[in-house]
Amino acid sequence: MAVKGKTAKKTSKSSTSKKKTKVTKKKAAKTSSKKASKKKSSAKSSAQSSVTAKLKKTKKASTLKVKSTPSSELAASVDPYSLVRLSTKRQVNSVEEKKARLRARRIHWNKEKEKIAIDMLERYTGHDIKDFQQQIILTNFHYYIERFNVLLDDAIYTKGSAFKASSSKKAQVTIIEFGVGSAMAALIGELVSVVNPKAVLFLGLAGSVHPSLKVGDFVLPIASIRAEGVSDHFLPPQVPALPTFKVQKFVSQILVEHGHDYRTGTIHSTDFRFWEFDDRFKQNLIEERVLAVEMETAALFTACFVSKVNIGALLLISDCPMKKGGIKTKSSAKEVFKKYTDIHIELGIEAMADIAERGEKVRHYNW
Repeated sequence: MAVKGKTAKKTSKSSTSKKKTKVTKKKAAKTSSKKASKKKSSAKSSAQSSVTAKLKKTKKASTLKVKSTPSSELAASVDPYSLVRLSTKRQVNSVEEKKARLRARRIHWNKEKEKIAIDMLERYTGHDIKDFQQQIILTNFHYYIERFNVLLDDAIYTKGSAFKASSSKKAQVTIIEFGVGSAMAALIGELVSVVNPKAVLFLGLAGSVHPSLKVGDFVLPIASIRAEGVSDHFLPPQVPALPTFKVQKFVSQILVEHGHDYRTGTIHSTDFRFWEFDDRFKQNLIEERVLAVEMETAALFTACFVSKVNIGALLLISDCPMKKGGIKTKSSAKEVFKKYTDIHIELGIEAMADIAERGEKVRHYNW
């Protein structure tokens, strides 16, 4: 019996020590768990404080006041030729800045640019600024100037480093041959603004897209698709290239008075010369539902609009590239000049002289 009692005591002691060991282990586990959670909590709070600090900095930066600058100073400081298509995605912070960016493109808001523009116009045309008339005709071809000189006996002709020009004081009309392409078109559109003309008319040639048009037909464009690229330096791409309505109205009246039919609609301006051999390009023209395609009108409309110049256009269909054998050649071009360009230039001179004679206001608003 005594042995059994001792054994029982030993067993109870053993079980008690085991329980103590288990409790100790549990306490150690809890302690380590608490330490780990404290570390996690500490890391989390430090991360949160870091984020909070960053947010505070951002908020502080966003609430900083920008010093306002007068619009005239902004206009002088903005470089208009750095404003390419991508710049339209940049946010402009104030209405004044938006106005300044537009004014920076205008010669009359930039005295240094105006001075250079006058010098350039005189140098490029050979004309003194005082000899330019208030009605201006623009053309791509020298034959138009030759015909102008024949029709107007008081015409003064000059040849500059890049352009040719002729002016008639009797008719109050100047004609300028500026070359081919949208870059030159945009340039002349800006340069003529220093003359502050009452109206400008572009007499250009175009290729027909619509099947109903034939060589010798007249097109009075109401808009032009800006696919040439140069106009992106003047206005955002979503702004349409439009003529001054009243100039087009004067031209349409002259056409009707002389019994000439004409079409109105949208045309496509491109800087891609050999488009006739690109099937995808031709398909795009059809999908756009344009009447004709050429290279200068969109750039002229856009540059003149920004420069506050009243601009119109009367286009002559010179070839039908969408039809088989319809692309202009050396011989067909001679035929066009022989049969149709005399009428074209005569209509242009009469329209511009009519605007001068009537003395009506062409633009009725300011912006």
